[in-house]
Amino acid sequence: MINLLSKLVLFFVAVTFLFVPTKVQAHGLLTEGSQGNEVAILQEKLKALGLFYGPVTGYYGPITERAVASFQYETNLSSDGVAGPATFLMLHDVEQMARVVHGEARGESYIGKVSVAAVILNRLEDPAFPKNVSDVIHQTNAFTAVHDGQYHLQPSNNAYRAVLDAMKGWDPTYGSVYYYNPELATDTWIFSRSSVTKIGNHLFAK
Repeated sequence: MINLLSKLVLFFVAVTFLFVPTKVQAHGLLTEGSQGNEVAILQEKLKALGLFYGPVTGYYGPITERAVASFQYETNLSSDGVAGPATFLMLHDVEQMARVVHGEARGESYIGKVSVAAVILNRLEDPAFPKNVSDVIHQTNAFTAVHDGQYHLQPSNNAYRAVLDAMKGWDPTYGSVYYYNPELATDTWIFSRSSVTKIGNHLFAK
């Protein structure tokens, strides 16, 4: 009786697991000929990145395929023009980073925006920080824009482009993992970090 009950429990757990959608399953695989709201959202995201130049139609045609391939190329993915799980994850990472860049540096020069994106990427390479973009950005008190809600503002096109430029290897901060405005900083600990360079209103440090 106990053995039969155990088998039934395992069966229902297995069935439940099969029908619970994951983030990857929710996105599916979009390729030429796909159509619908998910394609329209993809086109909007690529348009914000300056990679999609056609009208948002919800149809995955050659223009969308080329835009996806361009995004994949700029973010070091396999540029096959097919929007699969890796592409959607990267789009999500870029969106999060652009929100931080816009919230933290929208009053800064373009190089200042790239620098903020570079710091996020540098933290990913540093063992003292989390290993994925979302955890780096949402780490407690890591970024003022997340704490005060500016993260939820719609990023500018320059914020998106700054993220892509940082992903392609542009790092004006020379490996910095911190930055702060010395006129506004209230946490004295940050002043103990070794300064690397000053860009606009921000000091970048290791």
